[in-house]
Amino acid sequence: MRILIFTALALPLAACAGYSEPAPAPPAPPRDAMFGACDAAPAQAHVGREATEEAGAAILAESGAEVLRWGPPNSAWTMDYRTNRVNVRYDEARLITEITCG
Repeated sequence: MRILIFTALALPLAACAGYSEPAPAPPAPPRDAMFGACDAAPAQAHVGREATEEAGAAILAESGAEVLRWGPPNSAWTMDYRTNRVNVRYDEARLITEITCG
């Protein structure tokens, strides 16, 4: 009976014996070195203008991003951050209210 109790107590400790900390993640490359990195600053002149296909193409080109994501009014977005994506939110009147990267 004592051997059974000892085994039951030692088993959880044995499971922890092989644990080691994971290796740290490598540092992110510098922003300038990333292909297609977004910079929303040059596209800010489009805030207040109508959200059109032409405006989207211009924002994409001016920001240097590879992906354009439109944000309709009252919509939810995922929170994943992508360095190559420009986000364009607009209101009910289809006027651009915000341009960000991510």
